[in-house]
Parts: sequence; structure tokens; C-alpha cells
Amino acid sequence: MDISFLDEKGISTKDGIGYTGNQEKYISAIQRYFKGYENNKKQVIDYLETSDLENYCIKVHSLKSNSKMIGASALSSAFEELETASRNNDLETVKAKTGPALKMYSEVIEILRPLGEAEAVKISGELSADEAKKTAEALLNALDDFDDELSLELAGKLSNYPFRITQKQKLREATDNIRDFLYDEAAELIREIVPSIDGD
Repeated sequence: MDISFLDEKGISTKDGIGYTGNQEKYISAIQRYFKGYENNKKQVIDYLETSDLENYCIKVHSLKSNSKMIGASALSSAFEELETASRNNDLETVKAKTGPALKMYSEVIEILRPLGEAEAVKISGELSADEAKKTAEALLNALDDFDDELSLELAGKLSNYPFRITQKQKLREATDNIRDFLYDEAAELIREIVPSIDGD
């Protein structure tokens, strides 16, 4: 599939493929990103309207990471600015900059539309959300039993779920902790990433 049109529109396919692993996984990530647009936009607006800066911050952090993962660096930077402002309780900046960021988000979605509306790419070996949740649950049980061999095997299996960048990093850190027999620390990281399964 030709994806060179993305580069012409300012989305770096090199960065996106670098973050996701290969073109197939990159297109799959774009399709999930496209699918989440309406819900994500609604949540940003709802949190802003209720001045819920805590949840607003969590949402724009997620959008920052996901935008970076698909190679939309300018949009990622816009969401990063909103994340910083909301973390600092700077409601004035949040109110001023949310509209322009959401407009940019909408423009990126339109660029992605040909891929977003194409037939879903199925990645061989990729875990579904249900499989990932069951694997994470089994991993937490294995950690509770101090079973390092099974824990490492399950962590490896869980890595086949298409997590966003921040969650991938946490899973890698959890795997390192398992190798160092730091089971409680590993379990804490796994619990942090579980809510993102079947999320954005």
C-alpha cells in the first residue's frame, strides 16, 4: 500500500514506522487512531467545559503520545503544550489553545481518512484486547506467585498488543523488573498499563 502521501502532508512515515515496527503495524496504528477521533475529541471538550483539568491532562497526554507514534509531530507538540498547561492548572492557556489543537487534530484525521476507512489491517500474532486483558491478568497472578519464568513468557506475549509508546516503555520496564526479581514493582507497572487496553 502506498503511504507516501502522508509525508507530502507533513506526517512522517519514517517516524511512524520507527515507533510501530513496520508498515503493516503502522497502518494498523493509524486505523486505531482514526477510529478513536470522535470519542477523543468529545472527551477533550467535555473535560474543558467542566474545567476537569486532571482528566483533561490525562487525555491530552494520551493524544500527544498517539500522535507522536503515527508521525504527526506538530500535532503531538500542540497536545504536549496543552498537557503542560493543564498540569500547571493554567486554565487560561488551556482554553485559548484547545480550539486550535482540535482543529489541527481534525486536519490530521482528514489526511488519514483514506487509510482510516480502508479495510482493517490484521497483524499476524497481534493480540486482541480480550486476549491482552487475559494475558495481563495471568501475568499478575504469575507475579503474585513469584514465577519469574512464566511471568517473562506472559510479558513477552503481552508485548504483542499494540500499546502506545508510553505503555510499551512501561511494559519493557516491567520485564526488566521481572528479570531482577522485582515482582511488586513489575506488577505495579502492569496495573498501570491495563486500563489502556482497548482504550484509545
